[in-house]
Amino acid sequence: MAANDWLAERRTEVAADRILDAAEELFTRHDPGSVGMNEIAKAAGCSRATLYRYFENREALRTAYVARETHRLSESIDVDDIEDPRERLVTGIVTTLRLVRESPALSAWFATTAPPLGAELAEQSDVITALAAAFVSSLGDDHPANVAGRGRWLVRVITSLLIFPGHDEADERAMLTEFVAPVVVPAEQVSRAPG
Repeated sequence: MAANDWLAERRTEVAADRILDAAEELFTRHDPGSVGMNEIAKAAGCSRATLYRYFENREALRTAYVARETHRLSESIDVDDIEDPRERLVTGIVTTLRLVRESPALSAWFATTAPPLGAELAEQSDVITALAAAFVSSLGDDHPANVAGRGRWLVRVITSLLIFPGHDEADERAMLTEFVAPVVVPAEQVSRAPG
């Protein structure tokens, strides 16, 4: 019968999302680094055994949470109609910063009252790295070494600004335009941009 259970995968996904939703609530109210598996199981309304069936440890749960939220954020960033690659880059970063800061659950990961767990997870996340590289590639650079390196650097710039923000959005936009855009999108790429 289990082999014919065509809903099994969907049930697993729903259960994992329910656990991640419970974890998100806790991350909003508490330092994400202090939230343990016991609290998450209780908030999700499941046993620890059930929780560990879906996430082998706290690190796996955090990784899954970061991956899910990264995908959600990337779907909210619409810069496709901006032709200039540097402006698309700056607008994409500014939008990302705003969306993370507007989310109590996500902004808690970059609080300076404790070691910023978000920076560590962002650096280690394959999902964040892949999405950053894809974004850099969409700006016109097709050399894999450039894309990967600039994508990693872009993640570091974003986490840095989340931990140590500029005075306001205009200040951050000016810094990104002057110091980040020329490195991530060199002049030769701008001249090759369509338009």
